[in-house]
Amino acid sequence: MTDTAPQLPAPDGTADPHLWLEEITGEEALGWVRERNAGAETELDAVADPADPEGAPLARTLQREIREILDAKDRIPAVVKRGEHLYNFWTDAEHERGLWRRTTLDSYRADAPEWEILLDVDALNVAEDEDWVWHGARLLRPADPAAGEPYRHALIDLSHGGSDADVTREFDLATRSFVDPADGGFVRPEAKGSLGWLDRDTVWASTDFGEGTMTSSGYARQARIWRRGTELAEAELVFEGKEDDMLVAGAHDSTPGWERDWVVVAHAFYDQTVMVVDRSRQPPALTEVEVPRDLEVSAHRDLGIFSPRSDWEVAGVTYPAGSLVVGDFERFQAGEPELHMLFEPTESSSLADMTITRSTIVLSILEDVVHHLEVHTRDEHGAWVRTDLYPDLRGSIGVSAVDTEDSDEVWVTVTDFIEPTTLLLGDLADVAAGGEPGELEVIKAAPARFAADGLRVTQHFAVSEDGTRIPYFEIARTDREDSGRPAPTLLYGYGGFEISLTPSYLGAIGKAWLERGGTYVLANIRGGGEYGPRWHQAALKENRHRAYEDFSSVAKDLLERGVTDREHLAVRGGSNGGLLTGNMLTRYPELFGAVIIQVPLLDMKRYNHLLAGYSWMAEYGDPDSEDWEFVRTFSPYHLLRDGAEYPPTFVLTSTRDDRVHPGHARKFTAALESLGADVRYWENIEGGHGGAATNEQAARMNALLYTFLWSTIGATGGAGS
Repeated sequence: MTDTAPQLPAPDGTADPHLWLEEITGEEALGWVRERNAGAETELDAVADPADPEGAPLARTLQREIREILDAKDRIPAVVKRGEHLYNFWTDAEHERGLWRRTTLDSYRADAPEWEILLDVDALNVAEDEDWVWHGARLLRPADPAAGEPYRHALIDLSHGGSDADVTREFDLATRSFVDPADGGFVRPEAKGSLGWLDRDTVWASTDFGEGTMTSSGYARQARIWRRGTELAEAELVFEGKEDDMLVAGAHDSTPGWERDWVVVAHAFYDQTVMVVDRSRQPPALTEVEVPRDLEVSAHRDLGIFSPRSDWEVAGVTYPAGSLVVGDFERFQAGEPELHMLFEPTESSSLADMTITRSTIVLSILEDVVHHLEVHTRDEHGAWVRTDLYPDLRGSIGVSAVDTEDSDEVWVTVTDFIEPTTLLLGDLADVAAGGEPGELEVIKAAPARFAADGLRVTQHFAVSEDGTRIPYFEIARTDREDSGRPAPTLLYGYGGFEISLTPSYLGAIGKAWLERGGTYVLANIRGGGEYGPRWHQAALKENRHRAYEDFSSVAKDLLERGVTDREHLAVRGGSNGGLLTGNMLTRYPELFGAVIIQVPLLDMKRYNHLLAGYSWMAEYGDPDSEDWEFVRTFSPYHLLRDGAEYPPTFVLTSTRDDRVHPGHARKFTAALESLGADVRYWENIEGGHGGAATNEQAARMNALLYTFLWSTIGATGGAGS
């Protein structure tokens, strides 16, 4: 214990002794960060690798192994098709910041495709003395691609050090260079915003236009049309949202014959207003799509696509929350809806994803968090026909359209926790014509990154405090029960914003944890989307405690089943998952031998005043109102108590995270230190909300993290040792 009195925030949030640590780049605050970084690295770099006869540092071994996986040249390059080319962004050991490149489908099929380099971000950083991190690119559809006109014009987003705020710069694919603003090139200064193509000389612009043009969440609140050769400040205002909206953006659908423009106002997560923009009128006219604000709506060709998140009544018919409904969009806008429900959820099923090709709709459905696919098409009379799609596929299945405008081809990815990813190509043209789906073509198959022999994946269900069954996956050695020893077990969860956690190849986790004898557990708790909107809504605001009860129930189930014991059980989570593990530390410290908290929310009294936090009040509540009475019950910073025995804790964040303020992690660590708790802290100076800007940084961060686990709950020690 420390000799000084504990420095804790007032339980009612009125006093905060560590407020000074919110100064992100303040000299004193950064000095505090560097001191703790050095302490964490000194401690963890001293841990020897028990598998190395010479006792090499475990962190260095893990860092090398993880970096090799992240930089592996035989990874499957993720591609997007535009015109005749497949575009990819690639990082490896020689290209830390990455290459934007393209190839053809025929070349992509080869083991070693021939790539045409469009932009080398590392070389750009050297030339401009910058720290750019790639954020993506948008290509302008040529006016006449059928005549062979190539894709030439791009808008590229680049971020300083990985922050959410970025710049947009126009890029010419023919010259492989950025278009100078002096020559009329579009350039958007750094802000949380975007540019999107309308035509060769016009873009939608949402960004910081000056005082009063950003929301309280720090995002753009105006959608403007910006014409080449004019100043950004002169862009035509089409719509302005309210200051307390989350963001406003304009978008253009370039599908030939079905061109549309939209303005979307996100009031909060899963709360939006969508408007169709008529640019033929001056000023542009906006027509709202009359649907509930929690319903997601879009259009593809003639179809309107509606995803209600609460029961939706239209023309005397009720469509349940979590369903998928389609119908003629123009008739819907005219007040003459003719709708058809393609998917209706059950107690055990939900719609995980939807992919639209030129003439089909592919649904990815979760049945107790297990994927299967179906495809919907229209017959010659316009009636919808449902067909099971690729029923022999097993594992986590992802589908994306190769080209939504001109093709019925789909990319299909199949993976699992211990099965490397396979990329396949399918063509649904025969299904659209009334036939059966053709054979899938294997395009790429990733090699194994860790030894999976002797590992088994099983699914289990814990029972939460209110009787709800909570599914979770366990990846463990088949001989675990025969060993008679509790397995070092890492439990991971998220439980927020309707995000589903589904099986995916574990890669670095498999190498650093499973291969060395650890057990990994993935929990599908409420707050997520594994069972659709109802699963998310069950843990909002005053019901947030259900997510934490669910997660702790999974931990208790692992103990009761004899998978592990308290001394060998750890939890890990990031962002909202960091709030989750912060609550595990403060509410259930007796269950865990170690806790990892990454890029977290922890001070729930001030979260809505820090960076993007204002936009999350629909999820957590408003701590500046009477909501504080329930928010305080899951604010880890305010739940810390003198005299409590907390397990070893590792808190990690990023200085450049401009989504979740690093002050959350800093202040929580300082408060734990004042209690004499066993805590170490590491803050990456770059990295954004992901915590790392390069593979080297990601490898270092994860190596420290797994070294901490092995030195606490693993073979080299335990919480009670």
